[in-house]
Order: sequence, then C-alpha cells, then structure tokens
Amino acid sequence: MRDVEPVLQRYFPWLLTIGIALNVPGLWLEIIEPDGALYATIAKHIVQHRDWINLWGDGHDWLDKPHFPFWMAAISYKIFGINSFAYKFPAFLFWLLGLYYTFLTARDLFNVTVARISVLISAVALHSTLANFDVRAEPYLTTCIIAAVWHMLGVYQKKGGGHIVAAALFAACAIMTKGIFVLLTIGGGWVLFWIFTSQWQQFINYRWWVMLILSFIFITPELYSLYAQFDLHPEKIVFGKTGVSGLKFFFWDSQFGRFFNTGPIKGSGNATFFMHTTLWAFLPWSIGLVSGIVYLIRFDTNRAPVRWAIYGSTLLTFILFSLSRFQLPHYIVILFPYFSIITAYFLYQKSKHVKLHILARVQQVLVFIIAIAVIALLYFTGLKNEWLATGLTCLIVAVVNIIRFQNALQRILYHGYAMAAIIYIFLFLFFYPFLLQYQSGRSAARTIWANDPKPPVAAYKSFSYSLEFYAPGDVKITHTSQELGAFMAQKPCYIYTSPELADSLIKAGVNADVLDKPAYFRITKLKSKFLNKNTRNTMIEKRSLLYVR
Repeated sequence: MRDVEPVLQRYFPWLLTIGIALNVPGLWLEIIEPDGALYATIAKHIVQHRDWINLWGDGHDWLDKPHFPFWMAAISYKIFGINSFAYKFPAFLFWLLGLYYTFLTARDLFNVTVARISVLISAVALHSTLANFDVRAEPYLTTCIIAAVWHMLGVYQKKGGGHIVAAALFAACAIMTKGIFVLLTIGGGWVLFWIFTSQWQQFINYRWWVMLILSFIFITPELYSLYAQFDLHPEKIVFGKTGVSGLKFFFWDSQFGRFFNTGPIKGSGNATFFMHTTLWAFLPWSIGLVSGIVYLIRFDTNRAPVRWAIYGSTLLTFILFSLSRFQLPHYIVILFPYFSIITAYFLYQKSKHVKLHILARVQQVLVFIIAIAVIALLYFTGLKNEWLATGLTCLIVAVVNIIRFQNALQRILYHGYAMAAIIYIFLFLFFYPFLLQYQSGRSAARTIWANDPKPPVAAYKSFSYSLEFYAPGDVKITHTSQELGAFMAQKPCYIYTSPELADSLIKAGVNADVLDKPAYFRITKLKSKFLNKNTRNTMIEKRSLLYVR
C-alpha cells in the first residue's frame, strides 16, 4: 500500500474547506432557546446599558457563568450590531483557532500526518458543530484549553518566556469562561505525566509557578466584577437568599458545589452518561475513537511519556464528568481535540494495515444508515422542500460511493465527511429552520419591529428568551397583576402573554389589540408527537402579543 502522507496532503485542504463550510450556515440561523438566547441577552444588556461588570439575566442579577463569553459577544455586538450572527461569530473564530491549536498539539506530540487527520476529524465532529450553532461556553472553553496545553508543551521544552505568558493567558480565559475547575483539565495530564515519569523537580520548577501566578493575575477582571456586583452588595437576593458572595460562588459553588451537588445549582446523573453520549456526540468518528482507545490500551508500543499531557487530561476529565451529579451532553465537547488526536493516531498507525478496510466498510455502511434516517425523518416531519433534501442526500451518497480511493484512510475520511455533509445540510438548511418557527418570542419580536419598535415590552406570566433578545430594548418580566398594571402606565406598550390572559385583560377593559398569536413549542425537548406531522398540532401551544393603546 502506498504511503498515505502524499495522498493526504493533496486532499487535506479541500476536506478542511468543506468541513469549515459545513459549520458556516448555522451562523445565520436564529439563536435557539433557552441557554443560547439567555446568554445572547446577557451580552445584549452589557452593550445597551454600557455595563461590563454587572451581568443581568432572567430579570435579576445573574450569577452562574463567568464573564468572558459575554464580553466576547458584547464586543462583537459593538462591531456588527445586536443580532444572531454577531453573537455566534466570535465563538466561531475561537473554534477556528482551536483547530489550529489542535494541529500544533498533534504535530508536536506525534507528527504532521496525525495533525492533519486530527484537524479533519475535529472540524466536523457532531457536537462541536452543534456548539457553533447553539453557542454557549464550549467553543471558547475548548480552544482555551487546547491552546494552554500546547503552550505548556513549549514551557516544558523551555522554548521561551512567551509560552509562559500565552499559557497563562489562555488558562485565565478558560477560567473566566467556566470556572476554576478547568485547571484540572488543563494541568491534570501534566501532573500525571510528571508522576509517572518521576519528574518531581517539575513540581518546583519556577516556570509552572510563574504561569500559575500569571493566570490568577489575568483573571482579576473577573474577580473584580464578581466582587463589585455581589460581595459589595450583600443585600441582593441571589438564589433566593441574601449575603451571597460572588467570589465564593466562583471558586467553590459553581464548580465543586456542582460536582458534590452541594451548591445552589443541583443536578442528577449517572456514571455511564458520558459513555453513551460520546458515541453520538462524536459522530461520524465514534467507532474510530473507540478503536483508538482500545489500540492505545492494548497495542501501542510507541508510548512517548509526554503524550500523557493529553491522555491524562482526557482520562481525568472524563472520570470527573462521569462522577459529577451535574451532567449535560455539551460538557464533553471540551475533550474533542483530545478525542480527535487519539482517533487520528490510531488511523495513522493502522493506515497500512489491511484490517483498516473493515473500519472503512463500516463507515460506508454508516453513510447509508444516516442517509436513510434523514430521509425517513424528512417525511415523518413533513418538512418543506423534502424532495430537494432527499435529492441532495442521495447525491452525496452516490458521489462518495463512486470515488476511487487510494487507501483505506482516504475512504474513512471521505465517508466521514459524507456523513457530516448529509447531517449538517439536513439540520441547517431544513430541520432547524423548521424548528425555529416555533420560537414564539422571535415571531413576536418581528411583529414589534414591523409595527413600532419604540414602545416598551413586557412579558406577563409567559416568558421567552428569544423575545428578550430580539425585541428592541429590555423586556420587563412581570409576574403579578400589580406589576403589569404599573408597567401599562407607560402607554402605548406591548405585552407578551398567553391567549387566555390576553383575553382576560381585554375583557377587563384594557384597550389593546392582539397583533400576533405565534405558535410555541420547546424545541430543545423534542417529542415524537411534535415531530409527527399528523399529531403536531396537538402539541403546539399559542402565545399572544398585545398592543396596548
């Protein structure tokens, strides 16, 4: 079998371009509720009120996530205006930077071929692409972690003080994105590597201590903001009580409190959650990842100890996630650069082995399975332009199956990208546009902009994050008739509420017109009756937008 590197070098830029292009359509789609629209609204509040210290969400002082992602979105709003694209674009840029650092890390720990394969894998891993559409903290966090690890490799190899500063800066940005717990993911693998190789002198090496000290210096904007918003104002009610310390929450409750389930935000989970989550979240490379892990454990004879900087972090973080009581699928995305490198190394090592053709055949079968599933879902849901979607899916399947491949690795990568193309074209061009029409708050906001954007807006006992973000200005959240009455003194105004409450207000003598009755369904919790075109109407609720004269 001919060497894979010259062949890979020829098609690498084309596949990478396709992979990046498949991530782009999601940038122009609307922001999905609840978390994405909430975070976008928090950043909107920063810009509109020119307040870069106090985070405000759900109608009150907001203490959950640190500031960094909101600052990035707010800066983007200042440049591009307050819109969906501006919210998602900085996260997309960070994702691109993450691909670059994935390449550098794989290149320096393995070789250029493994680096190229790693980037191709990472570019279209399912939940990574979904994170670029439904933007939360993960695109920022993932890049900051892998960047810090690569610069730490430069610190370890004594390549210069610039790596110390860069590693500290990226570590600080990661901390200001998710909290202090991320230091375990960044440094855990290094600590295990030093222990396994008896490099005890590394624990007193001044470079690491300088980096750690700089990291805490770089997070002072976050610490000051938390102190100014909460510690200086113990009278504020947070999590239903007063005297809440923002600094204590940042250093303990938000991370260790969630892990031990003792903090104000609690969850439930089981030890196998991230095992089965990874199998679908890392599509179309899940089988390759499992094979890569088995290969590392049983057959890898070239075990360069420094590679434990990523192996150890992967293992440690995965165990911590699995033991935590607070588990969400998107958490696993921060390990995708590591997963990509592990999978790429396996494919590289086996690239000249005849048995790799078995995995190539499995990938080929998966393309057909994904295509059949997409086509079945198209007709089950009754999406518009189903014939166009079906035609594009069949075309992709046909093209990838008539190509003459020069080796098994090329076949695996091409079929993986065919799967990705089928999935993302379906999701971004057909499925998500269909779902997003059931974000009633967005529909109401369109009506407000078309009618008159000047009057104030309130939500009465029916709340929508998309309304908060897309409506002009702030949306007043009212829970009682007294609060609503005080708000309606500002006539004219808009009220977003349920049809029943809208009717009761009009019957009570409020001089108002019903401008819109948008459909509502919580699209992040899909149910088969909603997806089924024959039973969908039984699952859809309505909301009303009143214009009070």
